Amino acid sequence: MAKQFTLGKRERLKSRKQIERLFTEGKNFPVSPFRIYYFVSPLITVSVSNLQFGAGASGKNFKRAVDRNRVKRLIRESYRLQKNQLHEVVKEKKLQLQIFFIYTGKELPAFNTVKEKVGVILNKLIKIVDENNTPRA
Repeated sequence: MAKQFTLGKRERLKSRKQIERLFTEGKNFPVSPFRIYYFVSPLITVSVSNLQFGAGASGKNFKRAVDRNRVKRLIRESYRLQKNQLHEVVKEKKLQLQIFFIYTGKELPAFNTVKEKVGVILNKLIKIVDENNTPRA
């Protein structure tokens, strides 16, 4: 079966409650020019996707909504193309991972820059999920 490069409705982080819990209880780390918030929990229901994702850009740094939307679109596209390896790890460990990317840079990025940084971030998240959730014998 071919890999699916989609970002469906169930994979998007939309619920205000989930986003607030992610920011209050979740952990975060910086990878310039991003700040990544993540929350790992055991998978409770099958109706929710194992991997949920959201993206944001500051209105303080980008006054025009067009610019904020472009940054978010670039983040979503680069995430969509590279998420499969992280999705497999999360699925294998029977976990639910919620991720939120916040772009903290001051100027509009190029797609290649965003794609490279998102790749670094996803590899770091794979390591975090592997280290923190390996069964101890």
